[in-house]
Amino acid sequence: MRRHHFLLSLLFLLGLLAAPAPAQEEGAPGGEAAAAAEAEEPGGIDAFFATLNSEVGFYIFYPIPLFGLETAAPRSWDASLNDGAGDWVLPAEGATIPATIPLAVVILMLGAVFFTIRLGFPQFRVLGHAVKVTAGKYDDPNAPGEVSSFQALTAALSATVGLGNIGGVAIAVGTGGPGATFWMILAGLIGMASKLTECTLGQMYRKTRPDGRVMGGAMYYLSDGLKEMGLGGLGKVLAAMFAVICIGASFGGGNTFQVNQSYQAVSSTFSFLEGQSHLYGIIMALLVGAVIIGGIQRIAQVAEKIVPTMCAIYVLACLAILFMKAGEIPAAFSSIITGAFSPDAMFGGALGVLALGFKRAAFSNEAGIGSAAIAHSAAKVPYPMREGVVAALEPLIDTVIVCTMTALVIVITGAYNNPDYASFVANDEGAALTSNAMGEVLPFFPYVLAVAVILFAFSTMISWSYYGERCWAYLFGDKSSMVYRVIFVVFVYLGAITSASNILNFGDLMIFGMVLPNILGVVLLSGKVKRHFQEYWAMYKNDEFPVYK
Repeated sequence: MRRHHFLLSLLFLLGLLAAPAPAQEEGAPGGEAAAAAEAEEPGGIDAFFATLNSEVGFYIFYPIPLFGLETAAPRSWDASLNDGAGDWVLPAEGATIPATIPLAVVILMLGAVFFTIRLGFPQFRVLGHAVKVTAGKYDDPNAPGEVSSFQALTAALSATVGLGNIGGVAIAVGTGGPGATFWMILAGLIGMASKLTECTLGQMYRKTRPDGRVMGGAMYYLSDGLKEMGLGGLGKVLAAMFAVICIGASFGGGNTFQVNQSYQAVSSTFSFLEGQSHLYGIIMALLVGAVIIGGIQRIAQVAEKIVPTMCAIYVLACLAILFMKAGEIPAAFSSIITGAFSPDAMFGGALGVLALGFKRAAFSNEAGIGSAAIAHSAAKVPYPMREGVVAALEPLIDTVIVCTMTALVIVITGAYNNPDYASFVANDEGAALTSNAMGEVLPFFPYVLAVAVILFAFSTMISWSYYGERCWAYLFGDKSSMVYRVIFVVFVYLGAITSASNILNFGDLMIFGMVLPNILGVVLLSGKVKRHFQEYWAMYKNDEFPVYK
Protein backbone atom coordinates (compact mmCIF):
# COMPACT_ATOMS: atom_id res chain seq x y z
CA MET A 1 0.00 0.00 0.00
CA ARG A 2 2.86 2.36 0.90
CA ARG A 3 4.45 1.78 -2.50
CA HIS A 4 1.18 2.41 -4.35
CA HIS A 5 0.62 5.71 -2.52
CA PHE A 6 4.19 6.78 -3.28
CA LEU A 7 3.91 6.02 -7.00
CA LEU A 8 0.44 7.59 -7.37
CA SER A 9 1.57 10.77 -5.63
CA LEU A 10 4.70 10.85 -7.75
CA LEU A 11 2.78 10.35 -10.99
CA PHE A 12 0.45 13.24 -10.07
CA LEU A 13 3.39 15.53 -9.30
CA LEU A 14 5.19 14.66 -12.53
CA GLY A 15 1.97 15.23 -14.45
CA LEU A 16 1.80 18.75 -13.07
CA LEU A 17 5.42 19.41 -14.00
CA ALA A 18 4.91 18.03 -17.50
CA ALA A 19 1.71 19.97 -18.20
CA PRO A 20 2.22 22.26 -21.21
CA ALA A 21 2.08 26.00 -20.77
CA PRO A 22 -1.00 27.82 -22.11
CA ALA A 23 -0.74 28.60 -25.81
CA GLN A 24 0.13 32.17 -26.73
CA GLU A 25 -1.98 34.07 -29.19
CA GLU A 26 -0.19 35.39 -32.24
CA GLY A 27 1.20 38.83 -31.58
CA ALA A 28 0.63 38.56 -27.84
CA PRO A 29 3.45 39.38 -25.43
CA GLY A 30 5.59 36.33 -24.90
CA GLY A 31 4.76 34.88 -28.33
CA GLU A 32 7.36 34.51 -31.11
CA ALA A 33 9.58 37.23 -29.67
CA ALA A 34 9.69 35.49 -26.32
CA ALA A 35 10.44 32.17 -27.97
CA ALA A 36 13.32 33.73 -29.87
CA ALA A 37 14.67 35.30 -26.70
CA GLU A 38 14.36 31.99 -24.86
CA ALA A 39 16.32 30.25 -27.62
CA GLU A 40 19.16 32.73 -27.15
CA GLU A 41 19.16 32.76 -23.37
CA PRO A 42 17.86 29.80 -21.33
CA GLY A 43 15.32 30.45 -18.60
CA GLY A 44 13.50 28.59 -15.88
CA ILE A 45 15.27 25.57 -14.42
CA ASP A 46 18.09 25.90 -16.96
CA ALA A 47 18.78 29.47 -15.86
CA PHE A 48 18.79 28.33 -12.22
CA PHE A 49 21.49 25.73 -12.91
CA ALA A 50 23.50 28.23 -14.96
CA THR A 51 23.42 30.79 -12.13
CA LEU A 52 24.26 28.19 -9.50
CA ASN A 53 27.21 26.95 -11.55
CA SER A 54 28.58 30.48 -11.90
CA GLU A 55 28.31 31.32 -8.22
CA VAL A 56 29.58 28.06 -6.70
CA GLY A 57 32.03 27.13 -9.44
CA PHE A 58 34.45 29.93 -8.63
CA TYR A 59 35.23 28.43 -5.22
CA ILE A 60 35.24 24.70 -6.01
CA PHE A 61 37.10 25.14 -9.30
CA TYR A 62 39.19 28.04 -8.05
CA PRO A 63 41.89 28.41 -10.74
CA ILE A 64 45.37 27.94 -9.27
CA PRO A 65 48.06 29.56 -11.50
CA LEU A 66 50.75 27.27 -12.89
CA PHE A 67 54.12 29.01 -12.70
CA GLY A 68 53.13 31.89 -14.96
CA LEU A 69 52.53 29.59 -17.94
CA GLU A 70 50.03 30.44 -20.64
CA THR A 71 47.84 28.11 -22.68
CA ALA A 72 45.53 28.27 -25.66
CA ALA A 73 41.96 29.44 -25.07
CA PRO A 74 39.75 26.62 -23.77
CA ARG A 75 37.04 25.02 -25.85
CA SER A 76 34.63 24.39 -22.99
CA TRP A 77 33.47 25.67 -19.62
CA ASP A 78 35.98 23.44 -17.83
CA ALA A 79 38.63 26.17 -17.99
CA SER A 80 36.43 29.27 -18.22
CA LEU A 81 37.63 32.45 -16.57
CA ASN A 82 35.87 34.25 -13.74
CA ASP A 83 35.31 37.86 -14.67
CA GLY A 84 35.53 39.06 -11.06
CA ALA A 85 31.77 39.48 -10.71
CA GLY A 86 31.01 35.78 -10.25
CA ASP A 87 30.33 35.02 -13.93
CA TRP A 88 32.31 32.47 -15.94
CA VAL A 89 33.14 33.47 -19.50
CA LEU A 90 34.99 31.87 -22.40
CA PRO A 91 37.91 33.86 -23.84
CA ALA A 92 37.98 34.82 -27.49
CA GLU A 93 38.82 32.17 -30.08
CA GLY A 94 42.59 31.82 -30.51
CA ALA A 95 43.44 33.85 -27.40
CA THR A 96 45.96 32.76 -24.79
CA ILE A 97 45.14 32.66 -21.09
CA PRO A 98 47.09 32.00 -17.88
CA ALA A 99 47.54 28.27 -17.26
CA THR A 100 45.60 27.14 -14.21
CA ILE A 101 44.37 23.96 -12.56
CA PRO A 102 41.15 23.72 -10.50
CA LEU A 103 41.57 23.63 -6.71
CA ALA A 104 39.42 20.50 -6.26
CA VAL A 105 41.49 18.59 -8.83
CA VAL A 106 44.73 19.53 -7.05
CA ILE A 107 43.36 18.35 -3.70
CA LEU A 108 42.17 15.09 -5.26
CA MET A 109 45.53 14.41 -6.93
CA LEU A 110 47.59 15.22 -3.85
CA GLY A 111 45.29 13.15 -1.65
CA ALA A 112 45.58 10.08 -3.89
CA VAL A 113 49.37 10.36 -4.00
CA PHE A 114 49.50 10.83 -0.21
CA PHE A 115 47.42 7.70 0.50
CA THR A 116 49.41 5.67 -2.02
CA ILE A 117 52.72 6.54 -0.33
CA ARG A 118 51.43 6.50 3.29
CA LEU A 119 50.05 2.97 2.96
CA GLY A 120 52.96 1.65 0.87
CA PHE A 121 51.30 1.35 -2.56
CA PRO A 122 48.48 -0.90 -1.27
CA GLN A 123 46.57 -0.94 -4.57
CA PHE A 124 49.23 -3.12 -6.18
CA ARG A 125 49.57 -5.46 -3.18
CA VAL A 126 45.94 -6.33 -2.53
CA LEU A 127 44.61 -7.12 -6.00
CA GLY A 128 44.72 -10.91 -5.73
CA HIS A 129 43.24 -10.89 -2.25
CA ALA A 130 40.55 -8.42 -3.32
CA VAL A 131 39.37 -10.74 -6.09
CA LYS A 132 39.15 -13.68 -3.65
CA VAL A 133 37.15 -11.63 -1.14
CA THR A 134 34.77 -10.42 -3.84
CA ALA A 135 34.28 -13.99 -5.04
CA GLY A 136 33.06 -14.88 -1.55
CA LYS A 137 36.00 -17.01 -0.38
CA TYR A 138 36.04 -15.32 3.03
CA ASP A 139 32.32 -14.52 3.39
CA ASP A 140 31.27 -15.09 6.98
CA PRO A 141 27.47 -15.52 7.08
CA ASN A 142 27.43 -14.41 10.72
CA ALA A 143 29.35 -11.17 10.18
CA PRO A 144 27.40 -7.98 10.97
CA GLY A 145 26.01 -5.99 8.06
CA GLU A 146 23.20 -5.89 5.50
CA VAL A 147 24.77 -7.01 2.20
CA SER A 148 27.67 -9.15 0.97
CA SER A 149 30.96 -7.69 -0.23
CA PHE A 150 30.00 -8.53 -3.79
CA GLN A 151 26.67 -6.75 -3.43
CA ALA A 152 28.37 -3.72 -1.85
CA LEU A 153 30.89 -3.68 -4.70
CA THR A 154 28.19 -3.87 -7.38
CA ALA A 155 26.10 -1.24 -5.60
CA ALA A 156 29.10 1.10 -5.47
CA LEU A 157 30.06 0.24 -9.05
CA SER A 158 26.51 0.89 -10.20
CA ALA A 159 26.98 4.43 -8.90
CA THR A 160 30.33 4.86 -10.66
CA VAL A 161 30.02 2.76 -13.82
CA GLY A 162 27.54 4.97 -15.58
CA LEU A 163 27.28 7.69 -18.17
CA GLY A 164 30.60 9.06 -16.97
CA ASN A 165 32.26 6.05 -18.58
CA ILE A 166 30.41 6.50 -21.86
CA GLY A 167 29.60 10.20 -22.05
CA GLY A 168 32.14 11.76 -19.71
CA VAL A 169 35.12 10.04 -21.31
CA ALA A 170 33.96 11.03 -24.78
CA ILE A 171 33.66 14.65 -23.65
CA ALA A 172 37.16 14.54 -22.13
CA VAL A 173 38.76 13.10 -25.30
CA GLY A 174 36.68 15.34 -27.57
CA THR A 175 37.70 18.41 -25.58
CA GLY A 176 41.26 17.58 -24.57
CA GLY A 177 42.33 15.11 -27.24
CA PRO A 178 43.70 11.57 -26.79
CA GLY A 179 46.18 12.70 -24.11
CA ALA A 180 43.38 13.02 -21.56
CA THR A 181 43.15 9.20 -21.58
CA PHE A 182 46.64 8.80 -20.09
CA TRP A 183 45.82 10.99 -17.12
CA MET A 184 42.49 9.23 -16.60
CA ILE A 185 44.29 5.89 -16.33
CA LEU A 186 46.88 7.29 -13.91
CA ALA A 187 44.13 8.89 -11.84
CA GLY A 188 42.37 5.52 -11.67
CA LEU A 189 45.49 3.70 -10.49
CA ILE A 190 46.42 6.09 -7.70
CA GLY A 191 42.74 6.58 -6.86
CA MET A 192 42.59 2.93 -5.77
CA ALA A 193 44.46 3.94 -2.61
CA SER A 194 41.94 6.69 -1.90
CA LYS A 195 39.04 4.26 -2.25
CA LEU A 196 40.71 1.70 0.02
CA THR A 197 41.34 4.31 2.72
CA GLU A 198 37.93 5.99 2.80
CA CYS A 199 35.92 2.74 2.56
CA THR A 200 37.94 1.20 5.40
CA LEU A 201 37.03 4.23 7.50
CA GLY A 202 33.40 3.80 6.47
CA GLN A 203 33.47 0.33 8.04
CA MET A 204 35.44 1.42 11.11
CA TYR A 205 32.92 4.09 12.13
CA ARG A 206 29.62 2.63 10.93
CA LYS A 207 26.67 2.35 13.29
CA THR A 208 24.18 -0.52 13.46
CA ARG A 209 20.62 0.33 14.47
CA PRO A 210 18.50 -1.99 16.68
CA ASP A 211 16.56 -3.08 13.58
CA GLY A 212 19.81 -4.21 11.89
CA ARG A 213 20.13 -1.29 9.49
CA VAL A 214 23.64 0.03 9.04
CA MET A 215 24.42 3.74 8.95
CA GLY A 216 27.85 4.68 7.69
CA GLY A 217 29.88 6.88 5.41
CA ALA A 218 31.99 10.00 5.49
CA MET A 219 29.48 11.75 7.75
CA TYR A 220 30.28 9.32 10.56
CA TYR A 221 34.03 8.93 10.20
CA LEU A 222 34.43 12.70 9.89
CA SER A 223 32.36 13.45 13.02
CA ASP A 224 33.28 10.46 15.22
CA GLY A 225 36.80 9.81 13.96
CA LEU A 226 37.97 13.41 14.32
CA LYS A 227 36.25 13.61 17.72
CA GLU A 228 38.53 10.80 18.92
CA MET A 229 41.47 12.96 17.88
CA GLY A 230 40.20 15.94 19.87
CA LEU A 231 38.88 17.66 16.75
CA GLY A 232 35.17 17.20 17.40
CA GLY A 233 34.18 20.72 16.32
CA LEU A 234 35.99 20.42 13.01
CA GLY A 235 34.54 16.94 12.51
CA LYS A 236 30.96 18.13 12.93
CA VAL A 237 31.48 20.98 10.46
CA LEU A 238 33.11 18.72 7.86
CA ALA A 239 30.43 16.02 8.30
CA ALA A 240 27.58 18.51 7.85
CA MET A 241 29.34 20.10 4.88
CA PHE A 242 29.85 16.70 3.27
CA ALA A 243 26.23 15.65 3.83
CA VAL A 244 24.82 18.83 2.27
CA ILE A 245 27.07 18.65 -0.79
CA CYS A 246 26.47 14.90 -1.20
CA ILE A 247 22.73 15.54 -1.35
CA GLY A 248 23.37 18.08 -4.10
CA ALA A 249 25.67 15.62 -5.88
CA SER A 250 22.98 12.94 -5.75
CA PHE A 251 20.61 15.32 -7.52
CA GLY A 252 23.28 16.40 -10.03
CA GLY A 253 25.95 13.97 -11.23
CA GLY A 254 24.18 10.96 -9.71
CA ASN A 255 20.80 11.78 -11.19
CA THR A 256 20.11 14.60 -13.65
CA PHE A 257 23.37 14.10 -15.57
CA GLN A 258 22.59 10.40 -15.98
CA VAL A 259 19.06 10.80 -17.28
CA ASN A 260 20.07 13.75 -19.48
CA GLN A 261 22.95 11.97 -21.17
CA SER A 262 20.97 8.75 -21.55
CA TYR A 263 18.13 10.62 -23.23
CA GLN A 264 20.54 12.31 -25.65
CA ALA A 265 22.01 8.94 -26.64
CA VAL A 266 18.71 7.06 -26.83
CA SER A 267 16.86 9.76 -28.78
CA SER A 268 19.70 9.99 -31.31
CA THR A 269 19.25 6.25 -31.95
CA PHE A 270 15.48 5.91 -31.75
CA SER A 271 14.02 8.81 -33.72
CA PHE A 272 10.54 8.36 -32.28
CA LEU A 273 11.88 9.63 -28.92
CA GLU A 274 13.10 12.94 -30.37
CA GLY A 275 11.23 15.77 -28.72
CA GLN A 276 9.82 13.38 -26.10
CA SER A 277 12.09 14.31 -23.20
CA HIS A 278 9.08 14.87 -20.93
CA LEU A 279 7.80 11.35 -21.54
CA TYR A 280 11.26 9.83 -21.11
CA GLY A 281 11.72 11.70 -17.85
CA ILE A 282 8.41 10.50 -16.44
CA ILE A 283 9.10 6.85 -17.35
CA MET A 284 12.58 6.92 -15.81
CA ALA A 285 11.25 8.68 -12.72
CA LEU A 286 8.63 6.00 -12.14
CA LEU A 287 11.13 3.17 -12.64
CA VAL A 288 13.63 4.72 -10.24
CA GLY A 289 10.90 5.42 -7.69
CA ALA A 290 9.74 1.81 -7.80
CA VAL A 291 13.21 0.61 -6.72
CA ILE A 292 14.54 3.19 -4.28
CA ILE A 293 11.72 2.85 -1.77
CA GLY A 294 13.13 -0.60 -0.95
CA GLY A 295 16.39 0.76 0.55
CA ILE A 296 19.93 -0.63 0.25
CA GLN A 297 18.90 -4.30 0.12
CA ARG A 298 16.57 -3.73 -2.85
CA ILE A 299 19.15 -1.51 -4.54
CA ALA A 300 21.90 -4.13 -3.99
CA GLN A 301 19.68 -6.91 -5.37
CA VAL A 302 18.99 -4.93 -8.55
CA ALA A 303 22.60 -3.73 -8.87
CA GLU A 304 24.16 -7.19 -8.60
CA LYS A 305 22.12 -8.26 -11.62
CA ILE A 306 22.39 -5.13 -13.77
CA VAL A 307 26.04 -4.15 -13.25
CA PRO A 308 27.77 -7.37 -14.42
CA THR A 309 25.37 -7.63 -17.38
CA MET A 310 25.79 -4.09 -18.64
CA CYS A 311 29.57 -4.11 -18.09
CA ALA A 312 29.86 -7.38 -20.05
CA ILE A 313 27.76 -6.05 -22.95
CA TYR A 314 29.66 -2.79 -23.17
CA VAL A 315 33.17 -4.21 -22.74
CA LEU A 316 32.51 -7.00 -25.28
CA ALA A 317 31.36 -4.43 -27.82
CA CYS A 318 34.47 -2.32 -27.22
CA LEU A 319 36.67 -5.42 -27.53
CA ALA A 320 34.97 -6.36 -30.80
CA ILE A 321 35.73 -2.92 -32.23
CA LEU A 322 39.32 -3.01 -30.97
CA PHE A 323 39.77 -6.48 -32.45
CA MET A 324 38.47 -5.28 -35.82
CA LYS A 325 40.78 -2.26 -35.62
CA ALA A 326 43.70 -4.08 -34.00
CA GLY A 327 46.21 -2.65 -36.44
CA GLU A 328 45.39 0.88 -35.32
CA ILE A 329 45.79 0.28 -31.58
CA PRO A 330 49.57 1.05 -31.45
CA ALA A 331 48.98 4.38 -33.19
CA ALA A 332 46.15 5.15 -30.77
CA PHE A 333 48.36 4.54 -27.75
CA SER A 334 51.09 6.63 -29.36
CA SER A 335 48.68 9.56 -29.74
CA ILE A 336 47.54 9.10 -26.14
CA ILE A 337 51.11 9.26 -24.80
CA THR A 338 52.10 12.10 -27.11
CA GLY A 339 48.97 14.10 -26.34
CA ALA A 340 49.43 13.68 -22.59
CA PHE A 341 52.74 15.56 -22.61
CA SER A 342 52.46 17.75 -25.71
CA PRO A 343 52.60 21.52 -25.11
CA ASP A 344 50.31 21.87 -28.13
CA ALA A 345 47.55 19.60 -26.80
CA MET A 346 44.00 20.55 -27.75
CA PHE A 347 42.94 21.69 -24.29
CA GLY A 348 45.36 24.23 -22.89
CA GLY A 349 48.54 22.20 -23.31
CA ALA A 350 49.73 19.21 -21.31
CA LEU A 351 48.80 20.68 -17.91
CA GLY A 352 45.28 21.43 -19.09
CA VAL A 353 44.87 17.89 -20.38
CA LEU A 354 46.18 16.52 -17.07
CA ALA A 355 43.55 18.50 -15.16
CA LEU A 356 40.81 17.43 -17.56
CA GLY A 357 41.81 13.76 -17.38
CA PHE A 358 41.90 13.73 -13.58
CA LYS A 359 38.62 15.61 -13.43
CA ARG A 360 36.72 13.21 -15.66
CA ALA A 361 38.31 10.17 -13.96
CA ALA A 362 37.23 11.42 -10.55
CA PHE A 363 33.72 12.11 -11.81
CA SER A 364 33.62 8.54 -13.10
CA ASN A 365 35.21 6.49 -10.29
CA GLU A 366 34.60 8.93 -7.38
CA ALA A 367 37.85 7.95 -5.62
CA GLY A 368 38.47 10.47 -2.85
CA ILE A 369 34.92 11.77 -3.06
CA GLY A 370 33.71 9.72 -0.07
CA SER A 371 30.48 8.49 -1.65
CA ALA A 372 31.36 4.78 -1.96
CA ALA A 373 32.07 4.54 1.77
CA ILE A 374 28.30 4.82 2.33
CA ALA A 375 27.61 1.63 0.34
CA HIS A 376 30.61 -0.32 1.61
CA SER A 377 29.80 0.46 5.23
CA ALA A 378 26.78 -1.88 4.93
CA ALA A 379 28.86 -4.92 3.89
CA LYS A 380 29.05 -8.05 6.06
CA VAL A 381 32.74 -8.23 6.95
CA PRO A 382 34.53 -8.94 10.27
CA TYR A 383 37.45 -6.62 9.46
CA PRO A 384 37.02 -3.05 8.15
CA MET A 385 40.14 -3.35 5.96
CA ARG A 386 38.61 -6.30 4.11
CA GLU A 387 35.96 -4.04 2.63
CA GLY A 388 38.55 -1.39 1.85
CA VAL A 389 40.45 -4.00 -0.15
CA VAL A 390 37.28 -4.80 -2.12
CA ALA A 391 36.61 -1.11 -2.74
CA ALA A 392 40.07 -0.70 -4.27
CA LEU A 393 38.84 -2.70 -7.27
CA GLU A 394 36.34 0.00 -8.26
CA PRO A 395 38.71 2.54 -9.89
CA LEU A 396 40.49 -0.36 -11.61
CA ILE A 397 37.27 -1.67 -13.15
CA ASP A 398 35.64 1.69 -13.73
CA THR A 399 38.50 3.82 -15.02
CA VAL A 400 41.47 1.67 -15.96
CA ILE A 401 39.31 -0.85 -17.84
CA VAL A 402 35.93 0.58 -18.86
CA CYS A 403 36.97 4.22 -19.39
CA THR A 404 40.07 3.17 -21.31
CA MET A 405 37.92 1.00 -23.58
CA THR A 406 35.71 3.97 -24.40
CA ALA A 407 38.67 6.28 -24.98
CA LEU A 408 40.38 3.84 -27.34
CA VAL A 409 37.21 3.49 -29.41
CA ILE A 410 36.84 7.28 -29.61
CA VAL A 411 40.49 7.70 -30.63
CA ILE A 412 40.70 4.79 -33.10
CA THR A 413 37.51 5.79 -34.93
CA GLY A 414 38.66 9.41 -35.04
CA ALA A 415 35.30 10.51 -33.64
CA TYR A 416 36.90 12.97 -31.21
CA ASN A 417 37.98 15.31 -34.03
CA ASN A 418 35.39 14.41 -36.67
CA PRO A 419 33.74 17.67 -37.88
CA ASP A 420 30.44 15.81 -38.26
CA TYR A 421 30.40 15.22 -34.50
CA ALA A 422 31.59 18.68 -33.44
CA SER A 423 28.13 19.57 -32.13
CA PHE A 424 28.21 16.62 -29.73
CA VAL A 425 31.46 17.91 -28.19
CA ALA A 426 30.29 21.53 -28.14
CA ASN A 427 27.01 20.60 -26.42
CA ASP A 428 28.60 18.07 -24.00
CA GLU A 429 26.57 15.21 -25.49
CA GLY A 430 29.25 12.60 -24.87
CA ALA A 431 26.99 9.54 -24.90
CA ALA A 432 25.74 10.46 -28.37
CA LEU A 433 29.35 10.89 -29.54
CA THR A 434 30.28 7.41 -28.27
CA SER A 435 27.18 5.91 -29.86
CA ASN A 436 28.02 7.36 -33.27
CA ALA A 437 31.68 6.36 -32.97
CA MET A 438 30.76 2.74 -32.26
CA GLY A 439 28.12 2.80 -34.96
CA GLU A 440 30.79 3.50 -37.57
CA VAL A 441 32.29 0.06 -36.94
CA LEU A 442 29.24 -1.88 -35.73
CA PRO A 443 26.21 -0.38 -37.52
CA PHE A 444 23.76 -2.26 -35.30
CA PHE A 445 25.49 -1.39 -32.04
CA PRO A 446 23.89 2.04 -31.38
CA TYR A 447 20.69 0.10 -30.63
CA VAL A 448 22.49 -2.20 -28.20
CA LEU A 449 24.30 0.76 -26.68
CA ALA A 450 21.01 2.62 -26.27
CA VAL A 451 19.76 -0.19 -24.03
CA ALA A 452 23.08 -0.34 -22.17
CA VAL A 453 23.00 3.43 -21.67
CA ILE A 454 19.58 3.19 -20.01
CA LEU A 455 20.88 0.45 -17.71
CA PHE A 456 24.01 2.45 -16.90
CA ALA A 457 21.96 5.52 -16.06
CA PHE A 458 19.32 3.61 -14.12
CA SER A 459 21.80 1.72 -11.94
CA THR A 460 23.77 4.88 -11.19
CA MET A 461 20.65 6.77 -10.15
CA ILE A 462 19.36 4.11 -7.76
CA SER A 463 22.72 3.85 -6.00
CA TRP A 464 23.19 7.61 -5.73
CA SER A 465 19.70 7.88 -4.31
CA TYR A 466 20.92 5.75 -1.40
CA TYR A 467 23.99 7.95 -0.90
CA GLY A 468 21.90 11.09 -0.84
CA GLU A 469 19.25 9.55 1.38
CA ARG A 470 21.78 8.46 4.01
CA CYS A 471 23.15 12.01 4.11
CA TRP A 472 19.61 13.40 4.28
CA ALA A 473 18.81 11.06 7.19
CA TYR A 474 22.03 12.12 8.93
CA LEU A 475 20.90 15.75 8.79
CA PHE A 476 17.13 15.45 9.22
CA GLY A 477 16.44 12.00 10.70
CA ASP A 478 15.26 8.68 9.29
CA LYS A 479 11.59 9.66 9.30
CA SER A 480 12.22 12.28 6.61
CA SER A 481 13.69 9.78 4.10
CA MET A 482 10.52 9.63 2.00
CA VAL A 483 10.70 13.39 1.46
CA TYR A 484 14.17 12.96 -0.02
CA ARG A 485 13.04 10.10 -2.27
CA VAL A 486 10.23 12.15 -3.75
CA ILE A 487 12.56 15.09 -4.42
CA PHE A 488 15.12 12.75 -5.98
CA VAL A 489 12.60 11.26 -8.37
CA VAL A 490 11.39 14.74 -9.37
CA PHE A 491 15.00 15.58 -10.26
CA VAL A 492 15.04 12.53 -12.54
CA TYR A 493 12.32 14.21 -14.56
CA LEU A 494 14.04 17.61 -14.48
CA GLY A 495 17.25 16.07 -15.79
CA ALA A 496 15.49 14.98 -18.96
CA ILE A 497 14.32 18.50 -19.85
CA THR A 498 17.36 20.67 -19.04
CA SER A 499 20.44 21.36 -21.16
CA ALA A 500 23.36 18.92 -21.09
CA SER A 501 26.03 21.56 -20.43
CA ASN A 502 24.41 23.06 -17.36
CA ILE A 503 23.66 19.59 -15.95
CA LEU A 504 27.24 18.41 -16.58
CA ASN A 505 28.67 21.46 -14.85
CA PHE A 506 26.30 21.20 -11.88
CA GLY A 507 27.21 17.53 -11.44
CA ASP A 508 30.90 18.39 -11.51
CA LEU A 509 30.45 21.14 -8.94
CA MET A 510 28.61 18.97 -6.43
CA ILE A 511 30.76 15.85 -6.77
CA PHE A 512 34.00 17.81 -6.60
CA GLY A 513 32.62 19.83 -3.70
CA MET A 514 32.59 16.60 -1.65
CA VAL A 515 36.37 16.39 -2.09
CA LEU A 516 37.08 19.35 0.19
CA PRO A 517 35.71 18.01 3.51
CA ASN A 518 36.38 14.34 2.72
CA ILE A 519 40.06 14.51 1.77
CA LEU A 520 40.89 16.75 4.72
CA GLY A 521 39.26 14.35 7.17
CA VAL A 522 40.67 11.19 5.59
CA VAL A 523 44.20 12.61 5.59
CA LEU A 524 43.87 13.33 9.32
CA LEU A 525 42.55 9.80 9.95
CA SER A 526 44.98 8.00 7.63
CA GLY A 527 47.28 6.98 10.49
CA LYS A 528 44.54 4.76 11.91
CA VAL A 529 43.99 3.18 8.51
CA LYS A 530 47.72 2.52 8.12
CA ARG A 531 47.89 0.68 11.45
CA HIS A 532 44.80 -1.34 10.61
CA PHE A 533 46.21 -2.21 7.17
CA GLN A 534 49.50 -3.42 8.64
CA GLU A 535 47.71 -5.62 11.20
CA TYR A 536 45.29 -7.02 8.63
CA TRP A 537 47.97 -7.73 6.04
CA ALA A 538 50.13 -9.54 8.61
CA MET A 539 47.16 -11.78 9.47
CA TYR A 540 46.52 -12.46 5.79
CA LYS A 541 50.14 -13.40 5.15
CA ASN A 542 50.03 -15.78 8.13
CA ASP A 543 46.86 -17.50 6.81
CA GLU A 544 44.89 -16.56 9.92
CA PHE A 545 41.60 -15.90 8.09
CA PRO A 546 39.00 -18.71 7.97
CA VAL A 547 37.90 -19.77 4.49
CA TYR A 548 34.19 -20.45 3.87
CA LYS A 549 34.28 -21.41 0.17
